[in-house]
Amino acid sequence: MGSESSSNSTSECDGNVKYRETQVVLNVYDLTPLNNYMSWFGFGIFHSGIEVHGKEYGFGAHDFPASGVFEVEPRTCPGFVYRCSVPLGRITMLPSEFRVFIENVASEYHGDTYHLISKNCNHFTDDISWRLTAKHIPGWVNRLARLGALCSCLLPESLQVSTVKQQPEYHDCSEDGTESLSITTAHESTEIDDDQEKCLLSPMAVSGDVAFVKEVHK
Repeated sequence: MGSESSSNSTSECDGNVKYRETQVVLNVYDLTPLNNYMSWFGFGIFHSGIEVHGKEYGFGAHDFPASGVFEVEPRTCPGFVYRCSVPLGRITMLPSEFRVFIENVASEYHGDTYHLISKNCNHFTDDISWRLTAKHIPGWVNRLARLGALCSCLLPESLQVSTVKQQPEYHDCSEDGTESLSITTAHESTEIDDDQEKCLLSPMAVSGDVAFVKEVHK
């Protein structure tokens, strides 16, 4: 009885136990307006987040050995321009079960392990997609990183980043189990260099508050 949202439905299993079926969605963002031209050649500079149960999860850089996995409202990741959404599949997992899952994954994605070429936000979403749906994200989303050593040559010289140094500070849990994070930042606009590559695809490069997922310590 009653209406169901297009992305969620419930099914009855094991007697009276109900499981929610939810869609897994990849939300893709442009990092630079040049993507409008670069896309004709099959690549671009993108950020991506994975949307599950009405929240979007991404991976960003900071300088500390703590969770770099963060949560935002879908299609509103700060610092980027939303481009498109790609449905990846449907899963049967309760919100509470997914929370345990993402907190465990967060222990594998510390902010200080972020690397533009080998472990960026798109590697994170690809990993989550594979674990949940056994499907990879579309190849074009992270093609630039796969170009490896050529990547720095393809980045536009005019692209500016904001250098951010910050200590993750977790506060009281909200009702849904997320840890709110307040960030005090000092900004310095510079050209991209080797030390700043990890900031390139990270929402840590903008001011404002994001909600980090606190990892489960094993």
